[in-house]
Amino acid sequence: MNLVTEIYKLSKSFPADEMYGLTCQIRRSAISIPSNIAEGSGRKSTADYIRFLYIATGSLYELQTQIEIALKLGYLKKTDFDKLYESSREIERMLSSLTRKLNDAARAE
Repeated sequence: MNLVTEIYKLSKSFPADEMYGLTCQIRRSAISIPSNIAEGSGRKSTADYIRFLYIATGSLYELQTQIEIALKLGYLKKTDFDKLYESSREIERMLSSLTRKLNDAARAE
């Protein structure tokens, strides 16, 4: 949730002509991450939860790519990019760990 908030704050300064381009895409990717985690956790089966965690991970990879594009276009400062990227990497590690543990638990059943 903190990453989404930061993305929204920083993307406010993107050029107006990007509102329906990169700004929209970057926000959608960011929102998709916690949304898919929440939806998956509400599912009845572990397999469904894992599937939604994979979707969240895919959205995270999209976001990492999009913030790099924003950096290269000069829409993000390097310090802001570094902060966002490190936050995204921490989320990536947490998602990977959770997915692995759920997969291990599902195999043990």
